[in-house]
Amino acid sequence: MAIAKGLKVVGHFDCAGGGQVVVRNNVAYVGHVKPPNGTSIIDVSDPAKPRELAQIKVPEGTLSHKVRVENGVMLVNREIFPIGRIDPDFKGGLEVFDVSNPSKPTRIATWASRGMHRFTFDGQYVYGSPELDGYLGNVVSIIDFQNPAKPQEVGRWWMPGQWTAGGEKPTWEGTAHRCHHPMRVGNRLYTSYWHGGFVILNIDDLTKPKFVSGFDWSPPFPWPTHTALPVPFPLRGRRVMLVADEDVVRLAGPTSPAFLWLVDITDETRPIPFASFQVAEEDGSPKQDYTGLHQFCEDIRSTEIPIAWFAHGLRIVDIANPHAPKEVASFMPDVPAGATRVQSNDVCFDDRGLIYLIDRTRGLHILERV
Repeated sequence: MAIAKGLKVVGHFDCAGGGQVVVRNNVAYVGHVKPPNGTSIIDVSDPAKPRELAQIKVPEGTLSHKVRVENGVMLVNREIFPIGRIDPDFKGGLEVFDVSNPSKPTRIATWASRGMHRFTFDGQYVYGSPELDGYLGNVVSIIDFQNPAKPQEVGRWWMPGQWTAGGEKPTWEGTAHRCHHPMRVGNRLYTSYWHGGFVILNIDDLTKPKFVSGFDWSPPFPWPTHTALPVPFPLRGRRVMLVADEDVVRLAGPTSPAFLWLVDITDETRPIPFASFQVAEEDGSPKQDYTGLHQFCEDIRSTEIPIAWFAHGLRIVDIANPHAPKEVASFMPDVPAGATRVQSNDVCFDDRGLIYLIDRTRGLHILERV
């Protein structure tokens, strides 16, 4: 039975498992994790009675699990499925849709690459992680969507060693160091780089991102870095960045599930990890992948941070005292039909302050903080 502490379930929508959810103008957009399901568009104007408006399917062998919407334009990723499958003929990237009428999404264009994983969209620019010919693993790309019908790449950055076509040689195995998720705040891109940790990039000139600093902590820590995002207000007089390591693809050796990091970036040239948070249920013993942390809410509105914690559901962690983050609310959904455990994958707010939690196996929950 589902257990809610400090949260109330407002609604539930039964849908295929999702990788990402975003809500705009009382419409939820869900990117799904397995073909043929691509994107579901759901009316949540009455959150107690969500109803499907439209659904976009994708071909087998295609992953379309990420979605972003601004100003009536929806972008969804196209990536090979399953990730890691070899197909030299696969074509991916971003698909662009007009969703000014969410019931009738209309395809506008494609921004083509060998594949696109995570990305953010501010209404004009995409900050993404495409796979591009000549590079080893995903790189940072800035793409101008001011004209959604004719998107144009305007800037690119990669970790030295990725540009193999230019003669660079990596110091890591395979694609262990690759861009996972660039996020813009002001004139900076805070970019997770998988087993390469994170980097901070200066984008005063969007066409020429410049390295400011970085921190590669994998190893010794065994998990790949999923998301890095600064808190938009000071905590005890310091600038603090949240970093999520994802509980997948761990380095060899017995290890406990991944957790949340707090990093002092008051001096951004010298990031200092100084605190962490783990759910109380974890005892440090090794667990299977997809047990620990996945993703915190990318819309930081207060010191209370909603976090999708894979097999531990939704956790709301208060970082008011950044040296001692504490859990203040939680929601453990029922195990979805067809699954053996909960797999909370992504979480977001809407304009009303409601919280949306998608499970990667099945189902979307709508919750309210109480």
